[in-house]
Order: sequence, then structure tokens, then C-alpha cells
Amino acid sequence: MFPLKSAFISPHSDGSAIAMKFRLCPKLPWTPLFTIIGDLTRQRAKDIVSFLITVIGITVISGVCYMTLCQAHPIFAYEGNVNTGGITSASIGRFAFKAKAETPSKAEIEQSEYYRWKTHTDLKYKGQLISRPAQGVIHVKVTKWINNRPVRINIVEINKKANSKLEIKPKTAGTMYLNNKASIRTIAQTENSIVAINGGYFKPQTGVPLGTLVIDKNVLTGPIYNRVALGINPDNSYSMDKSKINITINGRKTEIKADNINQPRMLSTYTLVYTDKWGKITPPAPKYGMAISVKDGEILNFGYGSVEIPKGGFAVVGPKQNIEPLLGDIKIKMNIKFTESFENSEHIIGGGPYLVKNGQMFVDIAEQKFGAINGKNPRTAIGYTETNELIIVTVDGREEASVGMTLWEISRLMKDLGCIYAMNLDGGGSSVIYVKGKIENNPAYKEGIAISNAIVVNENIDIQTVASN
Repeated sequence: MFPLKSAFISPHSDGSAIAMKFRLCPKLPWTPLFTIIGDLTRQRAKDIVSFLITVIGITVISGVCYMTLCQAHPIFAYEGNVNTGGITSASIGRFAFKAKAETPSKAEIEQSEYYRWKTHTDLKYKGQLISRPAQGVIHVKVTKWINNRPVRINIVEINKKANSKLEIKPKTAGTMYLNNKASIRTIAQTENSIVAINGGYFKPQTGVPLGTLVIDKNVLTGPIYNRVALGINPDNSYSMDKSKINITINGRKTEIKADNINQPRMLSTYTLVYTDKWGKITPPAPKYGMAISVKDGEILNFGYGSVEIPKGGFAVVGPKQNIEPLLGDIKIKMNIKFTESFENSEHIIGGGPYLVKNGQMFVDIAEQKFGAINGKNPRTAIGYTETNELIIVTVDGREEASVGMTLWEISRLMKDLGCIYAMNLDGGGSSVIYVKGKIENNPAYKEGIAISNAIVVNENIDIQTVASN
């Protein structure tokens, strides 16, 4: 029993209250009892307060841990109905440095971020098969059940803040021209990539990417139907938006607008630009059309069919009435500007449709002019979190061991993984993921079909450090 004397009897009382107790219950040893209680109260008050504070602290911390663990990995639980909504994994607070007199070094910051993120991902993927092929890279293999049917999933998360040597960029199959295809292994091994996944859509016959592709700020291809694209920025951030391009061909007196760059002709009225990445010659001009070739601001040649594309220059092909005004002009140059969202992006790769937008499931198939692609199929998706971790996913499909996902199902998955923005990439036979020298999924064709482009993750080596060793 806790000592309660002080609540009823003042230590400075004259004892009349105690005498009353004796009169009421003369057989009880009241005086010794209250003396002992008083001594205990005075001696143990600080201990009791400390004990209570400790209990409260432990209770609060335990509650937080319990709630965190309860939400650690609901992502891969059984789903009876995929349209009932999902539970997003708990957010873990950022690791904070202990107070120091000196400013932490870059290496200390990265190491601290790595341990914060490791703790977060260990909870997020609790119970799943996890590997860490490089600092700042995690690979998770999962089998998810949807309506009693299995789906095999490979997930890679990348945190560049935990390793500044990581580089994420698109990569084409060919080094000289766009009309090339190669296996994901071949593309990855050219740069000794840690991770590689298939990229955006492409024309099967030629391998030319269909949609936006920018590498190292070099515009290789432009958007189709203004479909969504991912921008990779130099400050370890990402952007995702509808990709719109503004191309103008300017002389001193004339300015014309081009509709796209290095893309197949969709309408005879289009004016298109072709660089030497397209090939040696342009596609034929449309009926009653014209083509010109330009290098160093000068028109080298013009014709009414195809023209040669000069190395380091470009060609413009379109209706005669659009091209002809340039013939009498000088100092011709091309200007390209993307949507404001991508103004700072070093790399851009197109896909579509959206899967997550502003943190909510969002699939705009019709708006982005996709056909019937919403069945259960192999899928590849990419997105990023609020704290700029990049998440890439492949889903196996069209087999008993893995039936695939619809666009809405993979939309839910990307949201549950913590993406605030995500989009679909090329899928079907193209869906393939490469991690540390191994194809980790099970594509329909061994190691996947030959593809046009990929997204690779490299770890840049400090040449000076290697040389010194």
C-alpha cells in the first residue's frame, strides 16, 4: 500500500487527530504506524516520481513501436478484393544526428541516412526475402495473393541520399543509332550496372523508342500523345508529369514549329525533326512535302523525298509550305523546351499510363490513348516516395505460378509501397529485372525479349581512390 499520511495529517499537527484515532480504535498501534509511513513518504518520494516517469515513458515508446509493427508489412497480405483500398506502410521518422560541435561530413550524413532507411525498409518488408546489392539499394522478392491466385513480384528501392555514388539513368540498346534492340543483360553489362529494368515503349520492328527519351540533357525522342514521363534530377529528386515538348526551327527572319523529334510520322501534316541518332537518312517526306538538312546553322541540302542527316546536325521534314520559308534564311537553329516540370531534369523517360498521382491511385488509360492493356499481364512500374526513394517493380504473369496484375492492381501496389507518383512502363514480354548479374524474374522468353531501352542503376567508382590503392 502506498503511504498516504501526508494527504490526511499534517506532519506539524499537535497529535489530536491521532488521539482521536486511538479513542475510536484503541487496540491499533496508530502512532508507530504513522511514524513509519511518514518516514517512507519522505525518503521515497523522489523514487516514486522517477518510477512513474519511467513507466509513462516505457508505455509511450511501446505504444509507438506496437503501432509501427502493426503496420510494418500489410502490403503483401492476402487480398480478397483488390478494389477495397490498401494500407500504406508506416512512415518512419528521419534519423537525427546527436549534437556535435562540428558539422557532420558527407560520409557521416550518408551513413546516418543509410541506417535510418535500413531500419525503415526492414520494418516495411518484414518477413520478406531481402537482399542489399549495394549501399542505398534494396531488392525484395515477394509472392502476393490476390483472390486466391499468386503473383510473383520483384521490388527494388533506391535511396541516393544513402549513397551519392549511385547513378540512375535511361540507357539505349545501341550506342550510335536509336534503331537497335538488345537483351537487358547486354544493356546492363555495358556499364556494369547493379540493377536494370526494361524502359519505355518502342517500335517492335525497328527498336526506335516511342515516347520521350532524354539522356544527359540530350533529347533523343519526343513524346507521343503527351504521355506521362519520369524526370531524374541532379539534386536526387524526381518529377512526373505529362510530357509536352515545344520545338521551333529559327532563322533570322523565319520561325517554324516542329511537332516532334526522332519519331515516326503520325500525320501527313506533321513537321518532324531528325538528328543523327535516328540514322543516316530521314524517312521520306509526305506527299507534296519537303526536307532540308542543317549543320552549323547552314542549310546543306534540300529535297522532296529523303535527305541525308549530317553528323552533328539535323534535318527537318514536313509539308512544303512549312519548310520552304526556311530556304532563304541563314543561321538556322533548333530550340527545344519541355514541360516546366522537366526544366531541371538530366534524364527523362516516357511511359504510361499514370498509376499514382498526388499520392492517390490514378489510372488514365483512355486519356493517354492506350488500348486494351488492362488485363492481368506481366508489368513493369516505376515511382518515387515523398522522401525521394525510387521504387521499381516487375510482376510476372500469364502463368499458373504468377497470373500477373491489372493496371489498377499494380496501381494499388505502388501506392501501398509509399509512392506519391508512379507510372506504368512497357510490359508483357518486355518486363524483366536484372540485379547484380542475374535476371531475377521469370519472363516468358529466357532473359526477356530484346528491348530498345532500359533504366539502369550504376555505382560510380572513385577513380582516384582506386588508383591510390
